[in-house]
Amino acid sequence: MQRGVTDAASYTDFEIKEGSHPMKLVTWNTQWCRGLDGMVNTKRIVEGARAMADFDVLCLQEIASGYTRMPGAPGDQPAELRALLPGFQLFFGAAVEEFDTEGRRMRFGNLVATRLPVAQVRHHPLPWPADPAVSTMPRMCTVVTLSSPGLGALRVMTTHLEYYSARQRSAQARALCALHAEACEQAEAPPKAEYDHSPFQPKPHTQQAILCGDFNMQATDPAYAEIQQPFALAGAGGAPGSRLQDAWPIMHGQRPHEPTFRLFDKQYGPDPAAFDFVFVSDPLVPRLRRIEVDGRTQASDHQPVLVDLEG
Repeated sequence: MQRGVTDAASYTDFEIKEGSHPMKLVTWNTQWCRGLDGMVNTKRIVEGARAMADFDVLCLQEIASGYTRMPGAPGDQPAELRALLPGFQLFFGAAVEEFDTEGRRMRFGNLVATRLPVAQVRHHPLPWPADPAVSTMPRMCTVVTLSSPGLGALRVMTTHLEYYSARQRSAQARALCALHAEACEQAEAPPKAEYDHSPFQPKPHTQQAILCGDFNMQATDPAYAEIQQPFALAGAGGAPGSRLQDAWPIMHGQRPHEPTFRLFDKQYGPDPAAFDFVFVSDPLVPRLRRIEVDGRTQASDHQPVLVDLEG
């Protein structure tokens, strides 16, 4: 059993297996699956992601359900995506869940789909400090702990940070770093195991993590550095934890990030920019094989990003 994973007999599927088993993940802000042609089409999103890779994990932001008055009139997109992804488990985390005046339920948030075995799922609301100068909405992070044949236990975190409020975005970035640090501390000093068929049963904890999504900022934003802050493990005598690092400069050095936003749609500004990132924790850095952006698709106002890790 790899270091940093709770040694529990009920989680034997989370042992590292020999052999090469690359793990591919695609992350994409879908703009509720609305392309630049104004049409909402969940199938086009799935096909676009599959054109990048035969992915094991698909992380989508801005997935809608019940918001029939939004442009393109999106339907129940989690249900549509479930039908389009046979063999995958889907986990939808609603950052916004509300009801209209007629009692109809509306949800908006992030979705993780994976064909790999899943052990646990958690949905974390992110900070939403008051900022009356701008229009904002709640944000959250969905965390899925799964088993990769070549990597073992892997924690996948996907999120979508605030666009209009730098104050909120900074608080959310710090919260993401804290969530990762807490998970690493659990991996280093896991709770006492209680095999009693209750929620107290041991969970797989790991310092191996991927954090991806639409961060609504460029790499020059202070919040970008806050996500990657080093930290010490409180339960391990102050030993350093496995901090998060942007996968792009690891693989491409000084080459600028390829743009993922405003490439075709200039509604939010004239210049293309990279807003969508993939961060990996220290143990995954030597496993990185490639990270690339699809700069051609117009199925959303953002471009999808692929990361490929060696098993």
